[in-house]
Amino acid sequence: MARPSPEVAQLLRALDQAYSKVSWHGTNLRGSIRGMTPERAARRPADDRHNIWELVVHCAYWKYAVWRKLTGAARGSFPLEGSNFFERPIERTSAAWRADVALLEQMHRNLRSAIAALPAHRLNRRVPGSKFTYADFVAGITAHDLYHAGQVQLLKRLSEVTGQRS
Repeated sequence: MARPSPEVAQLLRALDQAYSKVSWHGTNLRGSIRGMTPERAARRPADDRHNIWELVVHCAYWKYAVWRKLTGAARGSFPLEGSNFFERPIERTSAAWRADVALLEQMHRNLRSAIAALPAHRLNRRVPGSKFTYADFVAGITAHDLYHAGQVQLLKRLSEVTGQRS
């Protein structure tokens, strides 16, 4: 594959920093779940609130959704049934937690490959069927990762303050 244009390379750097690479802004999404146990990932701050595990699968789903927008792929190929938020855990096991983290990783790799393949001249064009550009979607999913990394950090801190630490 050819090297991405400088514009696409800059978007990839921002995406990578929000997901897993060292950056000035602090903890990224992968860093926020590093060392997480299934028990801690499954804790809810309240009965009607999402837990860290659900946020991880939610992030995987939206990486898939943006990948679909960038590639023009049809709906229905996400490995789990449903959309947006998925109730978790189904099984509170290390294997189930690792599988969902692996799903996040796979969806990130797929998305990253699609972004790397974008020609620079498409970045400011609207995605078919959308009022947003290809660059808007990439910037948006980057912000989405950081938003949820912050949520995970807050949920971890909340569990420490309330004495729910694993």
